[in-house]
Amino acid sequence: MEIWLNPRCAKCRSALSILDAENADYTVRRYLDDPPSEVELREVLGRLGLEPWDITRTGEKVAKELGVSGWPRTPEDRDRWLRALAGHPILIQRPIITADDGSAVVARTDEAVRSTLT
Repeated sequence: MEIWLNPRCAKCRSALSILDAENADYTVRRYLDDPPSEVELREVLGRLGLEPWDITRTGEKVAKELGVSGWPRTPEDRDRWLRALAGHPILIQRPIITADDGSAVVARTDEAVRSTLT
């Protein structure tokens, strides 16, 4: 499995602690240093069953500068959201875990992290 994280994020550190305690085999992707492309975001969103606006951190300074909270959330606007996430990875909700079985989860709770281990 792979975990997208920001090491400064408490929820990311918590997720790593759970994975380590369970001896999970995972790789870390520091997505701020190695941002996902629009193609990767599409693939992960498909695995999550979510839309780009569902994983956008609208409280970030850059989100406010871009005005994303006012953007339409329609299929026609999906590419605009994807471009914003790829261009400003700080906007991506974290942590995101993609499991080898094809599943993925926004791992903001202990339960969500553990769901990737079964």
